[in-house]
Amino acid sequence: MSTADGASRPGRQEEPCRTREVLNIVGDKWSLLVVRNLSQGPRRFTELKRAIDGISQRMLTVTLRGLERDGILTRTVRNVMPPHVSYELTPMGRTLRQATAPLLEWSIAHLADIDAARAAYDARPGTPPA
Repeated sequence: MSTADGASRPGRQEEPCRTREVLNIVGDKWSLLVVRNLSQGPRRFTELKRAIDGISQRMLTVTLRGLERDGILTRTVRNVMPPHVSYELTPMGRTLRQATAPLLEWSIAHLADIDAARAAYDARPGTPPA
């Protein structure tokens, strides 16, 4: 962003573009489901895998690493045999959960409506397949 004298202010122009990085977390279905599951407290990898229907082991691993890197969760390793690894939301992760809870609740409340709308759309003559 430029000032009246033509000088640029570092960072100001980039801020709106950088919000896309945060929105990628919110827009990623696996991240939100992991955050939702961790809102109940610390969980082990296998507990998360069982709780999140349809997620592969690799995708859960990638998602957990990304959320850890972004400061949304912490990974704790206990030196026992076999190693005990657990994941827990950070304070910032808990605020993300609070911010996205209404979106997830809306999704659950409207699943039947969305299914009905899709079926009606798909049943219309001349509608291209989804």
